[in-house]
Amino acid sequence: MSVVDSPPGATSARPGTIGTSPTRPDGIAKVQGGFEFSSDLSVDGCLWGATLRSPHPHARIVSIDLGAAWQIDGVETVITAADVPGQPTYGLISQDQPVFASEVVRYVGEPVAAVAADHPETCRRALEAIVVEYELLDPLLDPEAAIDGSHPPIHPDGNLIRHQRIVRGDVDAVGEVVVEGTYEIGMQDQAFLGLEAALAVPDPGGTGIELHVATQWLHEDRQQIAACLDLPVDAVRLVLGGVGGAFGAREDISLQVHTCLLALRLGRPVRIAYSRAESFLGHVHRHPATIWMRHHATAEGEIVKIESRMVFDGGAYASTSSAVLINAVTHTQGPYRCANAVDDGYAVRTNHLPCGAMRGFGVVQACFAHESQMDELAHACGLDPVEIRLRNAMRTGDPLITGQPVLNVAPVERCIRDTAALPLPDEPVGGHADAAGGLDAMMLPGGAGLTAERSDIVRGIGWAVAIKNLMYSEGFDDYATARCRLADGVATLKFATSEVGQGFVTIAPQIARTILGVDDVVLDRIDTHVGSAGSTSASRQTWMSGGAVDVACRTVRERMFEHVGRVHGVDPIRLVVEGTDLVDSVSGWRIGVAEATAGVEFDETVEYRHPATEELDENGQGNCHTAFAFVAHRAVVDVDPELGLVKVVQIATAQDVGRALNPLSVIGQIEGGIAQGLGLAVMEEIIQVDGVIRNGNFTDYLLPTFLDMPDVVATLIEEPDPHAPLGAKGVGEPPCISSTPAIVNAIRDALRQVDGVGRPLDRVPVRPSDICL
Repeated sequence: MSVVDSPPGATSARPGTIGTSPTRPDGIAKVQGGFEFSSDLSVDGCLWGATLRSPHPHARIVSIDLGAAWQIDGVETVITAADVPGQPTYGLISQDQPVFASEVVRYVGEPVAAVAADHPETCRRALEAIVVEYELLDPLLDPEAAIDGSHPPIHPDGNLIRHQRIVRGDVDAVGEVVVEGTYEIGMQDQAFLGLEAALAVPDPGGTGIELHVATQWLHEDRQQIAACLDLPVDAVRLVLGGVGGAFGAREDISLQVHTCLLALRLGRPVRIAYSRAESFLGHVHRHPATIWMRHHATAEGEIVKIESRMVFDGGAYASTSSAVLINAVTHTQGPYRCANAVDDGYAVRTNHLPCGAMRGFGVVQACFAHESQMDELAHACGLDPVEIRLRNAMRTGDPLITGQPVLNVAPVERCIRDTAALPLPDEPVGGHADAAGGLDAMMLPGGAGLTAERSDIVRGIGWAVAIKNLMYSEGFDDYATARCRLADGVATLKFATSEVGQGFVTIAPQIARTILGVDDVVLDRIDTHVGSAGSTSASRQTWMSGGAVDVACRTVRERMFEHVGRVHGVDPIRLVVEGTDLVDSVSGWRIGVAEATAGVEFDETVEYRHPATEELDENGQGNCHTAFAFVAHRAVVDVDPELGLVKVVQIATAQDVGRALNPLSVIGQIEGGIAQGLGLAVMEEIIQVDGVIRNGNFTDYLLPTFLDMPDVVATLIEEPDPHAPLGAKGVGEPPCISSTPAIVNAIRDALRQVDGVGRPLDRVPVRPSDICL
């Protein structure tokens, strides 16, 4: 349950426009089960595809025998690396990952071959019939061995993906108070409910292909697919399939190339759909990391210097590890002023599962460390955890440790104070007794297990605050394209923005209705028949694609004003939109937009770009980021110290949103992000033993359920950002960043009440044994 200080959609604006909360256009279909996800797609004559994967974390391929697979009735084709006609590798930043392993496998689950057949069961039998002879190699499993060079390279590009150093100010500065710690963050899965699936339909003669797929970035997928298929980019057409969540895991190629290769080989449609177990192997995950951090401060608690060393395990291939690392090291200070810093970060290869983008993108790991440190600093200085954060809170114009000034609205102090003003839970531990004096066991840690006694429970309160960069960084040419067509009072929007659940299909029509004065807005199919919108990631689409839709609609509106001026003899400069009318702001003359556009058409396509960024120099200095958003979280938890059980009772949050274009959608993002932050805090971790995943299913990989979700009390801080095209900041990532350390700090607070010392809890997720043993 969420409680918001102002009800979503409580506005006098015209329904369906900016500031209101219209419902999702796909909401009813999803609730009723009628929405077509990518796994539901099929066409006549479609075959099934499946992938053979390595059972070893590191091995040399001696031979592959496909003969028995070819003999199975219903098998149409079997392909390996030898059948890739174009570039044999792909990758978002570095094209270092093979379509199929040909000589060496580098992680458990690496694709070795693929089959197409008449039925999934036939595919399964064919995969079992393929005989691969492996020569086992010594796996690299220790990230430190990748750094110190003690393990031979596992990839031609070496074991070190990136090293980034940041040096700022007086490196010899020392504080009167010094606290330090080493923190570990486990590997988290994005755990989207809609599994990977794709349908490839080849053109006659194999001259091109159309791929329907759930992805975060249609045009980037197309670029990589075309290179591997050795086809012109324009011959590869992508259509967005229904996406059942993403959270970063759909940024990288998974089954796209395999599906297309099979379809082109056979000249028939082919679909591939992963199981949950294969999904764990088939996409990237959140980087596990080890972070050492030292804070120097004055006796009054003001930060003097921060030192850190971060090691991110990128797994077998680079993916976005270099960009994740940059996010982490540049956010070392958190949302606090810091004049001096010495920080080193490493992203390395190992023979673990590949890691890449996940909601929060490196800042989650950094925030767990710096917010753990802030509580330690508060304790060392004898200050309240709120006070230590207020004394150091960043303001607009303050520099980062990279030297970049934060030019966006930076209401850090307000985030903290507004969160503190939100009400604490009014229920005691275990809840209020019923008329018969009984208690609901589900209100206690352990729930229906009936393991905890109310008298043993200790309640703790914890705080955390975060800063998150928005959009892409380091000089990347970040842009989004949108097309707007207005005719007969109906606006049609076209964009390639992947709708992964974030709500752009709701926001885009709101923008059009507001700017053009129309009620009817049609969304064209999301595909590559329009310019790129960039990735649905980095909390960027409201700013970037929203900015593109905004500019496209404004350009169409200007053409409409000019047309009305010519036809009706009014000065177009004096025309404004009021509701669904065009009004002469001087004379008061008005005409409905539908009437004004009858029989005419205005059509504009635009690209929107944010101001340029730059790469960091050798000392990690430079304006590498575009914009920033801020958030504060306060967690209330109940802990059974003897059993190690935890129940998160409440999360309070105040989030800097710039301008809430759709308040209900913002609250949905806040709730979802907090659920993932809670999962990382006390539940979620992919367990690998000797490079082999041990819990690749939703039975053993624990996820928060409705029963685990606490009450969420939220307030939206609306201070429109002058640098944003609509005044709105991205809201998707901040909720999952500082919610994790807030929960852990609350557990620490509860344990400190027991014996005055508590436990360090320097690793997430926190396990019962970390608390009670």
